[in-house]
Formats: sequence, C-alpha cells, structure tokens
Amino acid sequence: MPDLYERAARIELLLLDVDGVLTDGGIVYGDDGTELKRFHVRDGSGLKLWHAAGKRSAIVSGRESAAVRRRAAELGVGWVVQGRAEKLPAFEEVLAATDLRPEQVCAVGDDYPDLPVLRRAGLAVAVADACPEVRALADHVTAVPGGHGAVRDAVEWLLKLRGEWHELLGRFTG
Repeated sequence: MPDLYERAARIELLLLDVDGVLTDGGIVYGDDGTELKRFHVRDGSGLKLWHAAGKRSAIVSGRESAAVRRRAAELGVGWVVQGRAEKLPAFEEVLAATDLRPEQVCAVGDDYPDLPVLRRAGLAVAVADACPEVRALADHVTAVPGGHGAVRDAVEWLLKLRGEWHELLGRFTG
C-alpha cells in the first residue's frame, strides 16, 4: 500500500459531509420552518486555499438545505449532492461527474453514514468529535470538532503532506 505522502499526492477532490463537518451538527429551525446552519469562516478560507492549489471540492449530505447550496456557491464548491441518506451512490455520482477515481478523493466525515465513503476514498479524515468508528478508520483526525474549523484543519494537513502549504499560504500573507 502506498504511503501517506504518495496517497496525498494523488488527491484532486475534497469531499465533505455537512452536518457535523461543515457545521457543529446542530439543527436550528426558524419560526417559519426554515432550517438555519452556522458555518465557520476558517473552513471557507481553507477551501479557498484548496481551490487556489488547483483542486476541486464537493459536498455529499444526507439532508437537503438551501443554506448549504448558498454556502457552497459562495465558496466555489463544484458539486453538491443533498438529500441522500445512502452516501456511497452519491459519491459514485460525483466520481462520474468529475472523471476521478476513488483514490483521488479525500473524504471528511463524522458519523456512521459517512463510513462507506470514507472506506472507499483515497484518504479519510474524521473531525475531532466524530463517532469512534469514524475516528478509527481515519488517516487523520482533526484537532477541532466539526463546525469549528475542521475542514480548514483537513486542508492544511493535506497541503502540508503535499509540500504545498507554505507556498500557498505565502500567496495570502504576502
């Protein structure tokens, strides 16, 4: 099996869950029934760094949310598949749409529904507060929980493994 650095070098797509990864997993409803989500700004800057490296991103979520579509559009996430309790078929759709192989994907998850995708992806990342089974499967466990910059942590880890972190950071810091 290739080592972690070789596997990281193959990654072209970051595949993200939403609830528990891009958010803290809480679900808030407004009085009108609208579902509200809270996203961390550092996850957005992490995705911008990832895209600046010429890489792509996708979201696969078991729930449907207009807030997710809006945030994904703001951040330039290329593929958003929502409302899919079975995530593996959604992952296969993203692979077909992007013409990528599973080993070119790093998946970030937190709970049982993410396990099939995490097992199939080239690299698996668990957020710090993921369930024990997800953490046990992960190549990397973030230092922070979902919704608190975990995606940024995953991006930094990947870019450092790839030897691209300092150059990309320099673009933003001058």
